[in-house]
Amino acid sequence: MKPDFRSIRIDTERCTGRMKCLRICPTQALRVRNAKAKLLSDRCIDCGECVRVCPNHAFVPQTSSFSDFSGFKYTIALPSPVFYSQFGKDVKPSAILSALKTVGFDDAYDVACASESVSIAIQEYLEANGTPRPLISPFCPTIVRLIQVRYPNLLDNLIPIESPMEIAAREAKRAKMHELGLKENEIGAIYLSPCPSKMIALKNPPRKKHSFLDGVMPIADVYPNMMRALSHSDHTNGKSEIRGLGLGWPIVGGQVASLKAEESIAIAGLTDVMRVFDEIENGKLKDIQYIECHSCPTACVGGSLTVENPYIARGRVLRMVEKYGQEPCQDRQKIRDLYQKNFFSLVGRIAPSPVQPLDEDLSRGIQKMHRRQQTYELLPKIDCGACGAPSCMTFAEDVVKGEAEADECVFLAMKSFESMSTNLLDVVGKHSKKIRGNIAS
Repeated sequence: MKPDFRSIRIDTERCTGRMKCLRICPTQALRVRNAKAKLLSDRCIDCGECVRVCPNHAFVPQTSSFSDFSGFKYTIALPSPVFYSQFGKDVKPSAILSALKTVGFDDAYDVACASESVSIAIQEYLEANGTPRPLISPFCPTIVRLIQVRYPNLLDNLIPIESPMEIAAREAKRAKMHELGLKENEIGAIYLSPCPSKMIALKNPPRKKHSFLDGVMPIADVYPNMMRALSHSDHTNGKSEIRGLGLGWPIVGGQVASLKAEESIAIAGLTDVMRVFDEIENGKLKDIQYIECHSCPTACVGGSLTVENPYIARGRVLRMVEKYGQEPCQDRQKIRDLYQKNFFSLVGRIAPSPVQPLDEDLSRGIQKMHRRQQTYELLPKIDCGACGAPSCMTFAEDVVKGEAEADECVFLAMKSFESMSTNLLDVVGKHSKKIRGNIAS
C-alpha cells in the first residue's frame, strides 16, 4: 500500500471551492486554493464527513465495484450489520442475506454473528488482562487513524482483538475452500460498507500484513438492485433467522451491551471522542474498563455510504435486537475455547502516523514555530476561512511553509490597502499643494 493512500479522492472537475468541507473536517486536513479543495494526506483520518457534506459530490470514495471482482471464481458478500437496517421494517435479515445471491454474488455470509463472537472475546480479554485502562475499541478505522495521527500515546490502549468483518471473511473463505476445493486467492470476500474508511482496513490492516477482505463496496451502490430483488421474491428459502446481540453493533452502545464489564461506555462523534481521548491523556477515566468508539455521531448507521435516515435505521436495529437478539447465535464456551487458542488475537503494535513537522531540521523547525506565532498575531483570529484555510493558526502555518501568502488573508490585504491609500492621499495632497502654489504665483 502507498503510504499516502486515503479512502477518498477529490474530483477537481466537480469541485467549486464551496468551503463546506473545510469547515467540517475534524483534523483540518483540507485547504481551498484557487477554488479547488486540496487534501493534506498526513492529517486526513478518512472519516468521510467531506463526502457527506459536499454539495457537488466532489469527494469520491475509493471503494470497489463489481468489475473489480471479475477475476475471482467465487464471490462472497459480507454485509455490515448496518445493511439489515436499510430496508423496510418487515424485511427480515435472512431475506436480505438470501437476496444478495441474486444481485451479483455467489454467496453471502452474516457478519452480525461474528460481531457477537468478538463481543465475547472482548469480555475474555478484559478479564484476563489488567492494563492499560481504559481499553479502546479498534473496529472503526477512523478511530484508529485518529489515534495514530493525534493521540499516539493511546495506541497501546487499542484492544488487540480482530474485527468482525475480518473474522467473517476468514471463516467464509475457509468454509468455501473446504466445500468447493478452491484456493484462497480464487475466492473474493467483499464487505458491504456504510463508510469509506473500511478501505483503510483492507489496504493497511492494523497489526498484520494483509486483510482477508478483497474489496469494499458502498451499501448505497448495492441498494437499488437489492430493492428490486426483494420486491420480486421473499427470498427466505426456509433459512433460519439471523440472531444474536451482534445485530446491535451498528448503533451506539451495541458493543458494550454484549459485555459484562460494569465500567464500559459508548461514545459517538469525533468531537466527543476527542474530548474523551484528551481526558484519558490527562490521566482521567482510569476506572473505565472499555470504551466503544464511533466516528459518526449516530454510529455506523449514520455512515456516509448508507441510504436510510440514520434515526430510522437505528429504530430498525433496536426492533431487530428486541425480536432476534435475545437468542445467542454463538456458544459462549466454544468462543472462550477459541479465544484461548488465539483465534481472535492480533499481535504486534500499531505504528503512529504523526502530522508532518514544520521542518525536518529541529533548529529550523523551532524558527518556523516562532514565525508561525508572529504571523498568527497579525491575523484577526476569527477563523473565517476566506483564505482557504480552516483557521487563522493553520493559515499562519501554511504561510510559514510557503504554501500561502500573507496577503491572502482578506483582513491583512485590507490593512495593506488602507495603508497604501493613506500614503497615496498624502502624496497627492502634497503635490496638489505645490501645484496650487505654483499657479497662484
